[in-house]
Amino acid sequence: QVQLVESGGGLVQAGDSLRLSCAASGRTFSPYAMGWSRQAPGKQRELVTEITSGGGTTYANSVKGRFTISRDNAKNAVYLQMNSLKPEDTAVYYCAARGYGDKEFTLWGQGTQVTVSS
Repeated sequence: QVQLVESGGGLVQAGDSLRLSCAASGRTFSPYAMGWSRQAPGKQRELVTEITSGGGTTYANSVKGRFTISRDNAKNAVYLQMNSLKPEDTAVYYCAARGYGDKEFTLWGQGTQVTVSS
């Protein structure tokens, strides 16, 4: 069984930076894509960004130019560098992965809280 474990969340002020990390543990697996989604209170979960095994990336318009995703395929790890954070970035951030042929994320971490104060 594979588990995704996030770390790096916390409370920061608007304009600050934060780096989230996610590592897979358990049996060996090679996901096609890994990424991050977030869910703010009272809102639906939304895709923030994902990166494929080949390095292709996708970003939500709301985070383009501020967030950067990176991946270490050898470690099955993914990272999210978040700069110029805004109060509207406040949410629980979930690490996720999907395999080849999967159109949506199928494996999820437990989530880490990011709170940005104004």
